[in-house]
Amino acid sequence: MRRKPIELAAIATAAVPGLTPTAASSAPDDPADFDSALLLDSEGKHWRVRSPRHAEASARLETEFLVLRAFTPGIRAELPFLMPTVAGSVRQGTLSTFVYSHLSGATRSVEELSAGSAGLARELGAALAAIHDLPHTLVSNADLPSYTPNEFRQRRLNELDQAATTGKIPPLLLRRWEHALEDVSLWRFNPSVVHGDLHEDNLLVDGEKVTAVTGWTDLRIGDPADDMAWLVASNDQDFVDTVLAQYTSSRRDAPDSHLLRRAALSAEFALAQYLVKGLAAEDQTMIDEAESMLAVLADDVAEHGGQPISVEPLPQPALTVQPAPAAHPAVSVQPAVTVQPIGPEDPGAATGPGPELGSAGSAVPAVQVTPIPRDEAPAPSQNDGGFAGSAAGRTDTASHADDGTDDGGASGATAAEGAAENKNTADGTHGDATPSPAAPSAADDTSTTALTVVPDPRR
Repeated sequence: MRRKPIELAAIATAAVPGLTPTAASSAPDDPADFDSALLLDSEGKHWRVRSPRHAEASARLETEFLVLRAFTPGIRAELPFLMPTVAGSVRQGTLSTFVYSHLSGATRSVEELSAGSAGLARELGAALAAIHDLPHTLVSNADLPSYTPNEFRQRRLNELDQAATTGKIPPLLLRRWEHALEDVSLWRFNPSVVHGDLHEDNLLVDGEKVTAVTGWTDLRIGDPADDMAWLVASNDQDFVDTVLAQYTSSRRDAPDSHLLRRAALSAEFALAQYLVKGLAAEDQTMIDEAESMLAVLADDVAEHGGQPISVEPLPQPALTVQPAPAAHPAVSVQPAVTVQPIGPEDPGAATGPGPELGSAGSAVPAVQVTPIPRDEAPAPSQNDGGFAGSAAGRTDTASHADDGTDDGGASGATAAEGAAENKNTADGTHGDATPSPAAPSAADDTSTTALTVVPDPRR
């Protein structure tokens, strides 16, 4: 339940003895974490009250208290803006409420800041550079977090995994963010002191000057692009360019060419972090708001491509090709040629199957052997054993023609004709029978064969 400004005024009187509020109004803040109010006392002084809504927010306020104490007068004097000062605090159960002294200036929206003068844009760039040039000892002495570029990238990857488990992040955004986080060239930067929660509500402006920076609950050493996430929300490119030019010229570090890319990623990913926070708090209003913003972002990226974040272009998903249905049913593949032995002196030329074919349905028998009767007995062979090897060799040639490895399309037919001619000159043997001194009759003799060539369907 949110506390009203009048309730916060009553709490403030307990935190700062002698404070007598005469007026109270709500102040902009992180609504999921804090209730805030601006107070006016009887002496005309202004105060700011921040009251946490849960234990984690209370711990952040206590961290900010330590951070503000670490800003010595010497460090504060070098900054181009003012810092808050804690006037008092009060503890209510496990939560601590803090009261801060008044700082001049007022918050403005991003649109109002963009519509300001070039001088105001340069003021913002100088303020950002001053924060990022703060000494690292300010963070280390306060025992605050410090991340190398790779540690920061891995931390963000872990957060992405956590967000993905909710099942509420559009796949297009998950893929986009993961690709950017795995693009290591994007994450080569010099770590610096980072405000950690910088946005327009923590920038106080008076006229054309940045008067103060508030909200120091997340100070750390990390990626300076996190403090630029609010900037990339502006649609005025001239404003962004002016802020960035002043920032770059004011920094002591070398320019970071990928600063705005990581800032855009940080701005987008903040929506996923907001969703996870809403789910953890079981706040349905936050959840619905986060889902709505994520859907709008996904539609924008799908239609316009979104702001560039990755250095390497995002690869397009591969097309899924469905296999075409088979034109013919699978057929059994039979041996292409059967060779009968023609003499006892060459047992190695026994019957053997043709070469194996690749797969069912990819070939049909190339040659069929049909025995035919002869009208007259053959003449005795003068080269009884030689033709067995020759026939086998020609059979191989025919088989090679079938599987497409021969040199010419007609070689299969030539081999078949040669094999038939050789059979006509062989002696009077067939099968495993013993050679007979007399020529067999025409009715019994089947040793002579005719080869019928069947066209290969693959040609």
